[in-house]
Amino acid sequence: MMCLTWLHRLWLCCLLGIVSIGSHAADGLVAMPALNSAVTDLTQTLSAEEQTALNQKLTQFSQQAGSQIAILILPTTQPEEISQFGIRLAEAWKIGREKQDDGVIVIVAKQDRKMRIEVGYGLEGAVPDAVAKRIIAEQLTPAFKQGQFYQGLNLATDSLIRLIQGEQLPAPGRQEAAQAGGVMHWLPILMFVAIFAGAILRGMLGAFFGSAVTGGVLAVLAGWLGATLLVMGLVGLAAFIFTLAMGSGGQGGMPMGGFPGGYGGGRSGPDIFSGGGGGFGGGGASGDW
Repeated sequence: MMCLTWLHRLWLCCLLGIVSIGSHAADGLVAMPALNSAVTDLTQTLSAEEQTALNQKLTQFSQQAGSQIAILILPTTQPEEISQFGIRLAEAWKIGREKQDDGVIVIVAKQDRKMRIEVGYGLEGAVPDAVAKRIIAEQLTPAFKQGQFYQGLNLATDSLIRLIQGEQLPAPGRQEAAQAGGVMHWLPILMFVAIFAGAILRGMLGAFFGSAVTGGVLAVLAGWLGATLLVMGLVGLAAFIFTLAMGSGGQGGMPMGGFPGGYGGGRSGPDIFSGGGGGFGGGGASGDW
């Protein structure tokens, strides 16, 4: 009987421990969202058209100037203050170039009614804390109070772009421009590589193994051109399917439109945006509305 009582108490302690761990996990820090585009809206605050317009502007700026501006809209940063969350986000995303540290992140915590402009080391002269505070007070706060989130973000990013363009920063290199533009720019070339390399490798290794090797080669090429691991995998899979579908005449069951999803249909492909290794040290400003 005593043994059963002891086992019962042990089981109860284990159960309480599990509940305690679960409660601790529920109170944990907000997870870092993936960086796949210049604008990450986790709250569906912006319409598709507004998000596309901001993405296009910020991606074009990154391609032309080399510097990067990213926007994150999320429900809350609690239990952290937005400034603490901003440092964690900056370390995870690494917006801006590695040596220039020329990145800026605009963070909006909608439920908390707080916002922050996080400024990289290399732009603390172009966007000092006092100027970041003015952008928040004069552009973001009035617009957000009216529920005009797109208008506020559009004005604020225009101001940040003008400030950064006034700074003497190195022009983007060829590799940085390729990373900013994404691998989709090179899809026509990758398509022709898949056709010719696939035909040769199919003849040498057989249909399945030749297609598999072709997919691997195309994935490596995509990575060399600056693609993320996800895009590398998608390109490799598409090349494998494309090569496998090729018939003896070289044209198989897929038309000359490109990879699945259709490059030739006039679509520009997914928006790929990634940090370049920029460093942050807490520069910037916070505010609320």
